[in-house]
Amino acid sequence: MTIAPPPATSTEPLDVAALVRAASADDHRAAETRGFITALMGGELSLEEYTRYLAQLAWVYEALEERGGRPGDPPVFDPALARMAAIDADLSALGASDWRHAHPPLPATADYSAHLRAISGDDVRYLAHHYTRYLGDLSGGQAIAALVARHYGATPEQLGFYRFEVADDGLVRYKRSYREAMNALALSPHEVDVLVAEVRTSFRMNSAVFEALAA
Repeated sequence: MTIAPPPATSTEPLDVAALVRAASADDHRAAETRGFITALMGGELSLEEYTRYLAQLAWVYEALEERGGRPGDPPVFDPALARMAAIDADLSALGASDWRHAHPPLPATADYSAHLRAISGDDVRYLAHHYTRYLGDLSGGQAIAALVARHYGATPEQLGFYRFEVADDGLVRYKRSYREAMNALALSPHEVDVLVAEVRTSFRMNSAVFEALAA
């Protein structure tokens, strides 16, 4: 499924971003309150445990960003959001430049990565994961960065993952622009249903990775 441009005569677009946020709220809450994440943000773990967490995310983002930019991509697929280079640099600064060997993907991470590759040709389903990961990094990810610095002494060189060069006028306005770009896609009711279902899948897959890290 490829996202088609909205018709020239389209009316006020549906607030898809708000619908997605409301429909996936319980799944989102369940993901961010998993034991590993609450322990990490509560200062109960270590910088080494944060490194394990980031290395698992590296496998996810590698799969997410393999799609790359494609001709005709809508503005919501902003290539400047890509995180893989920053993750690589952070892991090197954390002493894990060999993360591929030192931190192989956990089964839940491997499942998540395989799923991302499988749906990369479906723009609507891909958007669900794009939304979940990048908008999450722009939002809750900023709190994670602050807490990892405070609790574990992480340096700016170890937290580049959370620094975005996309927003000259601030992250809040960029996030608003992202949601507006989602709404401007003028998705059909069926596509909105597909998007919501896939966003919920994304949160569940993230939860599974967190559970695996805790185990």
